[in-house]
Amino acid sequence: MTTITDSWPDIIAVVPAAGIGSRMQSGRPKQYLTIGHSTILEHSIASLLAHPAINRVIVALSPEDNYFQQLPLAHDSRVLPVIGGKQRADSVLAGLMSAEHADWVLVHDAARPCLAAEDLQRLLAISRHSRVGGILAAPVRDTMKRSEPGKEAIAHTVEREALWHALTPQLFPLALLRQCLTRALNEGATITDEASALEYCGYHPELVVGRSDNIKVTRPEDLALAAFYLTQLHNKEYA
Repeated sequence: MTTITDSWPDIIAVVPAAGIGSRMQSGRPKQYLTIGHSTILEHSIASLLAHPAINRVIVALSPEDNYFQQLPLAHDSRVLPVIGGKQRADSVLAGLMSAEHADWVLVHDAARPCLAAEDLQRLLAISRHSRVGGILAAPVRDTMKRSEPGKEAIAHTVEREALWHALTPQLFPLALLRQCLTRALNEGATITDEASALEYCGYHPELVVGRSDNIKVTRPEDLALAAFYLTQLHNKEYA
């Protein structure tokens, strides 16, 4: 575990939270649904601020967001809200543009509340040797199928060897991510996560093995699963 005496580079976190979460079939964005006494967004940000290397989180919000200011989080001096964009990449870039000087940036999904402290520790540790950065990821264990174009029918089975589920957080040198994300967006590239922006520019971020229970809440059934995983994480922390 990390101690306060450990030496870390300057690291900030960016949390894109401007999405509406339409697949949740809810009256509010998924990041503002509650698990226990806290919203999903609060759980996600708390997991970052629990690490001593992270003392600033920039959260990118929708211009129409009416929920954030109602949270205790809005009054935390370590949390800076900014206006995000229509797409995830736009929100991340808005966060990067609002960042004060830092060596590294950690980007984490607003709806991924089950981040384990040991996973975050392993990811941050690559900042001590890498010049490119890396992501938390889990090896694919299920059989993967590719469908026929435009049909819900199997075209063929995809070889799962060397396939990984990309997770967050993702950690990169701040200047490098800002440069790659700006170039990729300007050139119309499809950016699904921060690593894909670096890949577009020819870089090869590291894969850091993460826990598969670090799930992203996207559908109604994910809420109960996330609540269970959070209970297990908290029981482990206080055991």
